[in-house]
Amino acid sequence: MQSIAKSWHLLPHDRERQERLGAALRVPPIVAQLLLNRGIAEPEAARRFLEAPLRGLHAPDLLPGIREATERILKAVHDGRRICVYGDYDVDGTTGTAILWQVLHLLGAQADFYVPHRLEEGYGLNCEALQQIAKSGTSVVVTVDCGITSIAEAIEARQLGLELIITDHHELKDKLPEAAVLVHPRLPGTSYPFGGLSGAGVAFKLAWALAQRASGSERVTPRFRDFLMDSITLAALGLVADVVPLHDENRIFVRHGLLRLQQAPSPGLKAVIAASGLAEKAQLCADDISFKLAPRLNAVGRLGSARLVIELLTTTSPQRAADLARYLEAQNVQRQQFERRILARARELAAEFNSEDSPALVLADPDWHAGIVGIVASRLVDLYARPVLLIALRNGQAESGLIGQGSGRSVPGFKLHEALEACGEHLISHGGHAAAAGFKILPDSIDAFRTRFCAYATKHFETNSAAPRLILDTEVPLSALTPGLLRDLDQLEPYGTDNRRPLFLATNLQVVGDPRRVGGGERHLSFRVRQQSTAWRAIAFGKAERQEELMSAAGRCCLVFTPRINEWQGYRRIDLEVVDFQAGAQASLE
Repeated sequence: MQSIAKSWHLLPHDRERQERLGAALRVPPIVAQLLLNRGIAEPEAARRFLEAPLRGLHAPDLLPGIREATERILKAVHDGRRICVYGDYDVDGTTGTAILWQVLHLLGAQADFYVPHRLEEGYGLNCEALQQIAKSGTSVVVTVDCGITSIAEAIEARQLGLELIITDHHELKDKLPEAAVLVHPRLPGTSYPFGGLSGAGVAFKLAWALAQRASGSERVTPRFRDFLMDSITLAALGLVADVVPLHDENRIFVRHGLLRLQQAPSPGLKAVIAASGLAEKAQLCADDISFKLAPRLNAVGRLGSARLVIELLTTTSPQRAADLARYLEAQNVQRQQFERRILARARELAAEFNSEDSPALVLADPDWHAGIVGIVASRLVDLYARPVLLIALRNGQAESGLIGQGSGRSVPGFKLHEALEACGEHLISHGGHAAAAGFKILPDSIDAFRTRFCAYATKHFETNSAAPRLILDTEVPLSALTPGLLRDLDQLEPYGTDNRRPLFLATNLQVVGDPRRVGGGERHLSFRVRQQSTAWRAIAFGKAERQEELMSAAGRCCLVFTPRINEWQGYRRIDLEVVDFQAGAQASLE
């Protein structure tokens, strides 16, 4: 099966609107155009977007359920009852857990935390864990980033005598759990101004409300203020890692969280920054979280237990932080090795499948790691532009009692959770949402499930409808790429969901010399391109196999790229990070 070529669409420009907005904001024309491309046309809205002030955060008491949750937690602290923060194992869950666990200790609470084991327990609340927590003498459980669909688990908590406070941000189902309190930005019948918070964002709002109540006013004491500023950094990590929309409050969290991360990181985050090679970088950005910090924080949870991540995020010991960061680094290296092997084998299986018309891929292998298959499924979706389900079988023997653990990723327009529901007779369990889902299956059921799933996808999904489409902001000559331009573009940071990094088009380029394969496994292409008298280095991540295509028109090519400052041993230069390329002097645009 061949990877799908991306189509290029260059956005139209309205010079009059561009000049009017640029003059009102006193920003360069290219910044004004990028704002227009993102649907921000009014000067006041654009000003709020660019400035992202801390005062733009909504008052915590506006969040549904937070007043009652605050009262119950403070009463539990006053009464000396034990409290457990129950968080998810991903970065959004662990950062949110660290926020709430720390504020409880500042309040003088008897508090612990619990993070389920990804492979042994799976996502979210589970009855066995609640039973264990109750036996430990805990009487209050506060969830982070999970619980809003835990109907049976909420009943179990009540029967165990646990006071369950659920804080979550995931999609709601028709029935809500019967917990003591639900804290969620989109609860039915409520009208919180922004529904896109992540689990860590919700946890921050609860911590903020607790700090206000403990301080006796909306203005918190210096001790709580320092804690909240550090917690903004944790919330930013969770927000970016969870790929929530980076506008409104989320943009504010990430903008100020990145500043705090750079200027005053906690011992744990300082150690992870050093291990990630970011210590000498002049300015951290959201991509540094996405591609450097979050994978390291996630690696332990993917391969085992995430408890050490929370210890790293909360330790005050630089030595312990350094030890934990080294362990996370080793786990991340192992995760990368697993990922490369799974990707290579999955592409072999996709080639053996050899059906260009198949609307979906359902692949299984006995050597895959269940904590890694979701990452690889995302990469395969990018390559093949169709839903992908990968199943980790271990040794694949049904008679051994082992259960295949599957993870899937989808494309726009195909709701994965609904597809799994339609094929539910072949599954032990399943859950998720439109874009991503997980499931469990007996090895003997995989063939029948594959047939059923592909039949459903044939009916509900057109293969050609999901062909990758790159939206290009503007065409720029290479001579326009200056440090000043990149400083102007920094005003639009942080980039992420709903505020994508700008993509630029450059045409009629000439590759200078021979491209080199670089990086682990020689997966990337490094080369230089020239346009008239200007030449820049370009790096095309994960595109080494397209080297022959790049040179097929005697080195003439067009690039879709984003410019970046490359910092190495104190030296700074502009590089072109290539998103896609076409051979030939003129670009083919749709």
